[in-house]
Amino acid sequence: MSTIKLIVGLGNPGAEYAATRHNAGFWFIDELARESGTTLRHDSKFHGLAGKARLHGEEVWLLQPQTFMNRSGLSVVALAQFYKILPDQILVVHDEMDIPAGQVKLKQGGGNGGHNGLKDIQSHLSTPNFWRLRLGVGHPGDRNEVVSFVLKPPRREEQELIDAAMLRAQNLLPRMLKGEMNIAMQQLHTDESKQRPHKPAP
Repeated sequence: MSTIKLIVGLGNPGAEYAATRHNAGFWFIDELARESGTTLRHDSKFHGLAGKARLHGEEVWLLQPQTFMNRSGLSVVALAQFYKILPDQILVVHDEMDIPAGQVKLKQGGGNGGHNGLKDIQSHLSTPNFWRLRLGVGHPGDRNEVVSFVLKPPRREEQELIDAAMLRAQNLLPRMLKGEMNIAMQQLHTDESKQRPHKPAP
């Protein structure tokens, strides 16, 4: 049973991207840093903002790559190799268009769904078997609008749903940090099913 030693939030550096959907992973790390009183400092050898946090009695690295999304793997592999952190001890938090805003999923491995950050991390680690916390941001409905969609801020009601989903995931961090990922996944997905509106019976 591997414990989580590194939590990576994906996003793009710069004030112009801070509030955009593509930076949902950064928002999650910001919350964890705030909760634990951790200061994220720029570390050139890790190509990102990094800090060692104590969360729920466990020590874990927090990382926000500053390489821009499509080169996120450079940052992740630099810190992971330096501290001898294995792929299955890494949790990557990212925006997910295949999930509606307000939902969140936990999984290990699998494809990258065209997400450039995941694609680069997978390439640098030479394996897809890291953990992913997928924060739903919704889909524009048109493939041609995907780029402009993720680079815009969510609507206010969407932001409230995303914030609530992040909180549900944060509440399960004690499980994740202890390596109880299957329990965390089951609990999270059970909570998710309660969040979805049920269709009335015919």
